[in-house]
Formats: sequence, C-alpha cells, structure tokens
Amino acid sequence: MTETIINLDSVNPIDFFGANNRKLDLLKKKFPLLKILSRGTQIKLSGAPEHIEPAREKIELIISYMERNGDLSANYFEQILGGDDAETIDNFTERNPTDVLVFGPNGKSVRARTANQKRMVTASDKNDIVFAIGPAGTGKTYTAVALAVRALKNKIVKKIILTRPAVEAGENLGFLPGDLKEKIDPYLRPLYDALDDMIPADKLGYYMSTRTIEIAPLAYMRGRTLDNAFIILDEAQNTNDLQLKMFLTRIGSNAKAIITGDPTQIDLPKNQRSGLDKAMRILQNIDGISHIELDEEDVVRHKLVKAIIRAYEKDKEKESPQSYHQH
Repeated sequence: MTETIINLDSVNPIDFFGANNRKLDLLKKKFPLLKILSRGTQIKLSGAPEHIEPAREKIELIISYMERNGDLSANYFEQILGGDDAETIDNFTERNPTDVLVFGPNGKSVRARTANQKRMVTASDKNDIVFAIGPAGTGKTYTAVALAVRALKNKIVKKIILTRPAVEAGENLGFLPGDLKEKIDPYLRPLYDALDDMIPADKLGYYMSTRTIEIAPLAYMRGRTLDNAFIILDEAQNTNDLQLKMFLTRIGSNAKAIITGDPTQIDLPKNQRSGLDKAMRILQNIDGISHIELDEEDVVRHKLVKAIIRAYEKDKEKESPQSYHQH
C-alpha cells in the first residue's frame, strides 16, 4: 500500500470539498479502491499505486481549474471526475488565451467548450450567416451570444441584435399579465442570462439604454435593414416560412447572423409548418452560409440532460413516423 499527500494551499478547501463534503463524497465514489482522507488543506490517498495515480491526476486537474476560475460547481466537479476522454480533459485544462471568446465579469473566461461549439466559432469567423441546430443544452445560444459580444468588443460591429419569435408551448402573449415589455421579457430571458455572464451589469445597462444591444421579438424586425450588426435569431424552429425569410432578408452591409434552433421542439400551432427545415434545405449550398449541427455530446448542462436527450431520441426511433404530428 502506498500513501500520497496532495496540498490544497492554492485553493479554498471548503470550495474543493463542497458543502457537507459533497464533492469529497463524489471523489470517494469515483475511486472506491482508495482510502481518501481530508485533513485541513490536505488530501491523503492510500492504496495501490495504479489506483492512486489516476486519482492524483484528477485532483490536480481540479486544483488547476480552481486556481484559474475560482469555485467549481459540483456538476463540473463530476464532469472532470467522469470524463476520461481527451476532449473532456481538454475542456478543463488551461489552454491558449486566444481560445477565449470574451472575459466576463470577475475575469470569467467564456470559450467554446466542445468540438461542435468550436466549429460554430470557426464557421462564424468565415461566414456571414451560420445555422446552428441542435437540442437544448448544447450551448448554441450561449456560443452565439459570446461571438456577438466578442465582435462588439473588437469593434467588428457597432451593435448586437438578439431576437426570438414570441411563441412558447401552449402560451399566448395576450393572456400574460403586464405591459408589452413585461409580456415579452420572459421569452427573451435566456438571452439576458447569457449577456449577464459576459458583460458587467452597469455596462450592459448602458448598452441597452443606447440600443447598442437590442433584445426584441422577431416581429419588431419587420421593415428594418440591419447594418453593422451581429444578429442572433434564437428558437428559429418556432418561425414560419415567411418570418424566417423576412429575418434573413433584413441582414444589411457588414452584418453577421447566427440562427439557432431545435427542430425537435416546435411550439407552433398545428396548422403551421416550421420554416427552419426549408431554409436549411434551400440555403444548403450558398457561399457564405454555414450549417453546424450540435448533438448530445455538446451538452454542457447537468450530466442528466445528455441522458434525457438520448432517451427521447431512442423513443423517437421506436415510434412510427405516422404517429408524429407533421409540422
């Protein structure tokens, strides 16, 4: 039996071990053949050398991440412990600073974290219009917003316009309480949340008041020409054919656009078809338009989201096509 002591002097031990030692328990569960003890700012590993070494590597990777980023959520802690593939390790390893899209408040770095998110970045750098399609939690919107904020900070564009169709499952704007802004804001909340991660609150307030950053329902885009702007259309599966065509033809000079959507979550009325499939099909081979597909491997939310997506996919494969409502 061998013993190894790892020092936690460079990080907050309470953050490392978690509330009620939750993260320490995850560590013990991951390496059941080791005896793992915590004492103050130290961890002691006891066991066979071939079991100690992988545990030591994981702990050092976690310490390295915490040194750069501060606290580490239990979800990320679990991802590091569970991810033995090269890509997961790369996601949490220090990389070239040029990988960073933006630095948010408190120095938080925002970067593309999966292979397809990185493809989104490359596609947007090389093309003026990008379709990014994939299930919930794959980071489509978040990566798109990061690219827009980077373009604004680097003065590539003069404004950011974020838009969504105001269509949600079973809800009607007219029945929601409040004035128009209060009715619309819940639909746009994911866009606000992403911006909050990337721009300090006072600066974001200034950008919104000067309309340097504008968040609005898709209907507000009609009749406008959007020049010198980075435009994101989120939830594009909930646009019909005319709405999506209207949006795509708003794009003016020196403008970039990213269209995100999840064709499996269409909330349009039963008699309306989504315009997203058609747009992707007929715009497939146009120079300057790129198509990126994200999948469950890009999910960066809770680990269960990936399992949920897979379960729904398997169920969909079992069902006959006739049993599905055709949008």
